[in-house]
Amino acid sequence: VPRAFLVHPCGDGQSRTAEAAGMSGAGRLHWEPRCQQPLPNRAPVTALLPPRLDGPWISTGCEVRPGPEFLTRSYTFYPNRLFRAYQFYYRDPSCSEPAHSLLIKGRVRLRRASWVTRGATEADYHLHKVGIVFHSRRALLDLARRLDHSKAGRDCAHRLPPARAWLPGALYELLGAGAERDCAAVLGFTMHELSLVRVQRRLLPEPRAAPRLVEELFLGDIHTDRAERRHYRPTGYQRPLQSALHHAHPCPACSLIARSDEHHPPVLPPQAALPLRLGGRWVSPGCEVRPAVLFLTRLFTFNGHNRSWEGYYHHFSDPTCRQPTFTVYAAGRYTEGTPSIKVRGGTELVFQVTRARVTPMDRVTTAMLNFSDPSSCGGPGAWALGAERDITATNGCLPLGIRLPHVEYELFRMERDPLGQSLLFIGQRPTDGSSPDTPEKRPTSYQAPLVLCDEASGFSPKHGAQLQTPAHGGTPCPHVAPLPILLLVLRPAFLQWL
Repeated sequence: VPRAFLVHPCGDGQSRTAEAAGMSGAGRLHWEPRCQQPLPNRAPVTALLPPRLDGPWISTGCEVRPGPEFLTRSYTFYPNRLFRAYQFYYRDPSCSEPAHSLLIKGRVRLRRASWVTRGATEADYHLHKVGIVFHSRRALLDLARRLDHSKAGRDCAHRLPPARAWLPGALYELLGAGAERDCAAVLGFTMHELSLVRVQRRLLPEPRAAPRLVEELFLGDIHTDRAERRHYRPTGYQRPLQSALHHAHPCPACSLIARSDEHHPPVLPPQAALPLRLGGRWVSPGCEVRPAVLFLTRLFTFNGHNRSWEGYYHHFSDPTCRQPTFTVYAAGRYTEGTPSIKVRGGTELVFQVTRARVTPMDRVTTAMLNFSDPSSCGGPGAWALGAERDITATNGCLPLGIRLPHVEYELFRMERDPLGQSLLFIGQRPTDGSSPDTPEKRPTSYQAPLVLCDEASGFSPKHGAQLQTPAHGGTPCPHVAPLPILLLVLRPAFLQWL
C-alpha cells in the first residue's frame, strides 16, 4: 500500500507534514522534532460545541471577497444574543484607503449542529439596523451608481445626499426604524455568514513563556456570484476572525481594527506588492473546508524554469482531516503571469492539466470506483484500497467529475505574514461547483493561503519519505518529489475540491 502524506497543524501553529504509514493496523504518524507526539494524543485544534460567541472578534488583516471587495471586520456578540458588527470597505488590496463603513446591529440564535457541514453549528439571525458612513465623495457616487439599475434602487439613492452635500462621518440608514424601505436588501447585502458558525481554540507555544491561547471564529462563506448571495446558505467558511482578547502575535492590524468604529475605520499600513515567484513547494497550513462539504489539504510544486506544476489534493470526510477518502495527483503547465486589472495586487495565469492519478483511501470510494464504467475512470482492472491508478488515458474520471485535458483561468497573489513567512493565495473556486474555464469566470477572490516549504527534491512519495526542516526558515515538508495540484475540476458540487 503506497503511503499518503497528510498535512496537519502542529502545536506551534505552523504547518507540519506527517507520514501516514498506509491503511494497515500498524499505521502510525511520525512528526519532526517540534511535533513528536503522535497525532491521536495531541489536540492542536479544539472545536467548541456549542460555540461560544460572546466577546469581540476581528480580522487579522485585509480580506478579499468576490467582486472584488477589500474589507476588514469587527464583530461583537453579547450574552443576550445581540450583536454589533462593523464592516470596513476599501479601495485598495492593502486596506489603507477607506471607502465606506457599515454598522450592522441585530440578534443571532444558535440552533443545532449542522447536518450538512460536519463540525459546524447552524444559526438564525435577524437584522435590526444597517447604517452606512461614506469616507469620500467618490464612495458615495460609486454606491449611487450601483443603486441606479432598478426603481427600488433609485428610490434608495434619492435618500442619500447629493455628492456636493456629502458630510464626513454622517450615518445614513439602509435598514432600521427610520428607513422607509430595506435598502440593504436592494444593494444585495445580507449577513447570511452568521447562519454557519464554528469556534476553534489552539495553543501556540511562546519562547520562554506559557503557550498563547488563540480563538478563531469561522463564519459562513460568501457566494462568488453576487446575484446569488441573498438566497445562498453557506456550507463552507470565510477566512476566520480571531478573538480581540486571544489572537495570534504579532498582529499589526489587530489593535487598529479592534479600536475602530464606523466613523473611524482602521487604516492598515500599505503593503508593497510582492513579485509572483512560484518556484518550490507550497502546503496547506491546516485542514481546509470548501463549500458543499469538502475537507482537504493541498500540496503544490511549481517549477519556474519550464513553468510546470504538479501535486496532490488529499480529501477527508471529517473537519480535522484525519479520515482520508481519496487523493488526486495532477500535473501540467502554466503561462507567464500578467498583473490583474480587475483585482489590484493579483496576477492572472492560465493553467493546463494534462495528466492525473487517483488513489482511493477508504472503502466507500473504492467501491464507487469499482461500480463505475472502466472506460470512464482508469480503464480495465479493479480499484484497490490505497492503490494509485492513472486516469489520463480515460480523459479523467467521470465518477469524480475530473476531465482531462483541462484549462483554467487563475488568479494568484503572494504576501508575507508578520513573521516573514511567504504566503501564496490561489483564486477562490466558484461556489456553484463549476470551473473557471473561461476568462470571464476567472476568480476575483482567494482561498486560504498556502505556506512555502523547503525546495523540492526528487524522492518519490511511493517509496516513503523523511521529514526535513528547511534551511531558510520555511515550513517543514516531507522529503519528497513534486507534490501538489491546482486545477482539476470536479463537476459535481459535492466533489468540488479545487
